[in-house]
Amino acid sequence: MNYEPRTTDFGLRTQDNSPRTKNMEISIIGTGYVGLVVGTCFAESGNTVLCIDNNPKKITQLKKGKSTIFEPGLQELLTRNIKEKRLSFSTKITDAVKESDVIFLALPTPPREDGSADLRHVLKVSERIAREMTEHKIVVLKSTVPVGTNEKVKKLFAKLTNVPVTIVSNPEFQKQGAAVKDFMSPDRVVVGTSDASAAIVMRELYSPFMRTSDRLILMDERSAELTKYAANSILAMKISFMNEIANICDRLGADVEMVRRGLASDPRIGPQFLFPGVGYGGSCFPKDVRALMKSAEKSGERFDMLAAVESVNRRQKTILLGKILRHFSNDIKNKNIAVWGLSYKPRTDDLREAPSIVIINGLLKAGAKVSAHDPVANANAAKIFKSKVKFFEDSYDTIKDADALVVVTEWNEFRRPDFERMKSLMKQHVIFDGRNIYDPKMMREKGFDYFGIGRNGE
Repeated sequence: MNYEPRTTDFGLRTQDNSPRTKNMEISIIGTGYVGLVVGTCFAESGNTVLCIDNNPKKITQLKKGKSTIFEPGLQELLTRNIKEKRLSFSTKITDAVKESDVIFLALPTPPREDGSADLRHVLKVSERIAREMTEHKIVVLKSTVPVGTNEKVKKLFAKLTNVPVTIVSNPEFQKQGAAVKDFMSPDRVVVGTSDASAAIVMRELYSPFMRTSDRLILMDERSAELTKYAANSILAMKISFMNEIANICDRLGADVEMVRRGLASDPRIGPQFLFPGVGYGGSCFPKDVRALMKSAEKSGERFDMLAAVESVNRRQKTILLGKILRHFSNDIKNKNIAVWGLSYKPRTDDLREAPSIVIINGLLKAGAKVSAHDPVANANAAKIFKSKVKFFEDSYDTIKDADALVVVTEWNEFRRPDFERMKSLMKQHVIFDGRNIYDPKMMREKGFDYFGIGRNGE
């Protein structure tokens, strides 16, 4: 690309035009799973960071130094950077515009009923910034947004202000449960901009996290926007493919673990995202798959493969319930069913589109009594199920008098339980393992009726 500098680089160039490091004043608007991690990690690298959110209760809690999300390593960084006065919080967008060189938008883009991304939060905040600006700013779109959003935001600013602004696309690729690690040591940072000065600023911002090698990929804005959707969609595709293979294994008497190993040994395929289970959830994969399908549709293309991915995932969330009902001859009324794992994946308290919700709702509808335990997500699950489910802080208390145990999330603490203790507590020794964390042969030798995903020859 041919970059022509046209705006200030905030003092990041010396007289001989070489880059120099300068700690910048940054604002992050939105303090959810993305924004809070981004802001805290930028503060950890020495920048002055102001995090903005329109939820006063959340900001009050953050000002007290208490993280509003569970993310390994985040609380320690939060505490340190507040103490060092590099990290602060506010509810006022005016503060962000007044005090910052670079403003990151880490706002939700939830799916509309038709699957397209809802940009109202991004556009509303952009409008507020445009009306408050008195000098040039770099506004960075950290939110996951459809192709063309950068241009839409530029037009909005041009309509509302004559003050120059640079809009940069910088999608995030953090994995919940490893977001701090991913940000501090990224496998890549995608920056979409046609402005050379903004590219310099973004490279300097991320340089502390790339001391061993430069992993910043500079591209045009539309390509950056599409890269995020394409990345998440191909990972979702791998998950759904392996879930289909697992279901075929159940039909044909093959072992999906053996198949997985055979596939993973091929360097063209690799081992990542080849573990079958009860479907994917979370804040990214489901909505991003739908949004990319919708974008393709609007462009005049059909993304039939992603339609199949989504269909498989919906069905996969019901697979375990089907196994449970078949085992109990379609009658689980008043059966005590224990559930281990509620979050959509380990190391997070997020239940957005979690398979556990589909499974538990199915159990309740069939008349079962459900007890549940998750290391960190009990409180969030209680908001969803309220008194319909009994929640326990101890995993063993959860299975007392249980007719069956259902493992939904593969937390490490579930991998090596005391099976003899489990047998003494459970009424019936039946385990439905939605993540294949136990060995079928070993479980049967220990006296359990065991049902995994693609490992039973059903």
